[in-house]
Amino acid sequence: MDLSIVDLSPVPDGGTATDAYANTIDAAQQAERLGYSRFWVAEHHGMGNKLAGTTPEVLLGTLAAETDSIRLGSGAVLLNNYSPFKVAELFGSLDGLAPGRIDAGLGRANGSPAVDRALGTDRRVRNPDEDHAEKIEAVVSHLYDSYPDGHAYSDLEIPRSDAETPAPWVLGSSPSSAALAGELGLRYCFAAFIRPNLATRSFEKYRDHFESSQLAGGVDEPQGMVAVNAVCAETDEKAARLRAVAEASFKRMERGVIGTTPSVEEAIDELGAVPEPTPATLDAGEWPRAISGSPDTLNGLLEQLSDRVGVDEVMIQHVVGDHADALRSHELLADGVGLTPR
Repeated sequence: MDLSIVDLSPVPDGGTATDAYANTIDAAQQAERLGYSRFWVAEHHGMGNKLAGTTPEVLLGTLAAETDSIRLGSGAVLLNNYSPFKVAELFGSLDGLAPGRIDAGLGRANGSPAVDRALGTDRRVRNPDEDHAEKIEAVVSHLYDSYPDGHAYSDLEIPRSDAETPAPWVLGSSPSSAALAGELGLRYCFAAFIRPNLATRSFEKYRDHFESSQLAGGVDEPQGMVAVNAVCAETDEKAARLRAVAEASFKRMERGVIGTTPSVEEAIDELGAVPEPTPATLDAGEWPRAISGSPDTLNGLLEQLSDRVGVDEVMIQHVVGDHADALRSHELLADGVGLTPR
């Protein structure tokens, strides 16, 4: 099983975006040393005092300069906010900075009405799935310079290296996004930390709808990855304490409080107790939004999930208030899974 990381650049308590970005760089360098396959950064808007990951293309440029070999990508660039040509230029530029190791993670999401207005996002699209598919196809066509002669865009050039072109991924958290990825013949990453109980059905939908890609940059066979909220510590009990932060954060989101990260003690106080350790075995219908455990326990859980959905790679997302705890979690998990350090 391969492991990767997606990082949200949370602003630490009492800190600024500068601190958040320094932590993200630190985490990417550690992931490279430990043998993680990819390091992706996210896109969230309107709460930059809490989540500084607003512009993956900017942060990835810095990560390209601060790392040497790990694949870098977006989890995701939200296509409903941008023109496909501009997105292709962004990834082409990143490929020039980190030749042959860029992933173009493409997704969509609406923010608050104020955020959407500020970004110029149009929610009144007649057919959102069709619009999203057209934008993905356009990004890929620009990236791979595959518009046919005579097309209005066939003479447009984007910056690029002479290495492997950025690999397109469709990101989503529903069977509809999975079907779209399959129909386009592209790689698919499912966000199980959003809707974990749809993971199995979504990957079934992806494979049922999969067609060998007619797009440059596509794949001949289904290729998937599942992203899960997970935190590791020396024991199951210690890991459960750290998981309290994610669970309290989820409850805050249910109340409309988004982007805040309590301390471990604040989280336990809000929950009313320390969460029970995640069971070593989970049925498909009871997979939670966040899991935790010792290296052995968490390795077993991730193997269950990857086997269940039929993928060979798991991407780790976490909500941990303390940067040192986050780094220690990545270190312990890499050891538990048996990653080969670089």
